[in-house]
Amino acid sequence: MNRRQMLIATGAGAAALLLPKLALAEDKPAGFTLPKLPYDYDALEPIIDKMTMTIHHDKHHQAYVDNLNKAVAGADWAGMSIDELVKKVKDVPEAKRAAVINNGGGHWNHSFFWTIMAAKGQGGEASGDLAKSIESFGGMAKLKEEVQTKGLGRFGSGWVWVVAAKSGKLDVVNTANQDNPLMAGRTPILGIDVWEHAYYLKYQNRRADYLKAWWDVANWKAISENFLIAKVA
Repeated sequence: MNRRQMLIATGAGAAALLLPKLALAEDKPAGFTLPKLPYDYDALEPIIDKMTMTIHHDKHHQAYVDNLNKAVAGADWAGMSIDELVKKVKDVPEAKRAAVINNGGGHWNHSFFWTIMAAKGQGGEASGDLAKSIESFGGMAKLKEEVQTKGLGRFGSGWVWVVAAKSGKLDVVNTANQDNPLMAGRTPILGIDVWEHAYYLKYQNRRADYLKAWWDVANWKAISENFLIAKVA
């Protein structure tokens, strides 16, 4: 039985499958923890430099984890997995909701982000049903153009996402700060961090150059798995 079949058989939710190697195994009731990168800090060079990856993961992501643990300490929802917490963030009491959105979203978003990247030349290509959906969208060039437009259109800090419906139809959206599509009931298959800390050391203020270069480290195997999950969610 393959991973997709196991998902369907167990009735697992989409978000639970989007983070199979990172957050879920570590996010126990004792507290959320920083997942290890699935590759070395310098693996994404020259697209994303080692220093940026080190600071981004060890400092920024760690801060989200630490602040999330403070926000949920002693609460019933402290025992939720990160994907469940993000999906149910609207149920969090108002006094803590902003902290959970910002830090829970930051934890989920980054855990997801690390998994959809691979060393340049090792990410493969979109194939199968995902390739067909990309073609229906208008082709890969159109998809990249839309990601570029929505990524540049996000004023200030945030993310640009490709989301998929059960039908396989793709859409490109952006979100502010550490919000993500799961909070709105949608399933992301790809998400690119457009906060300045994700690219500033190498690209300075050239977000457009970063977004164009990012496709060289896209992990299409992981993105394709996310697409299949979205179709059975």
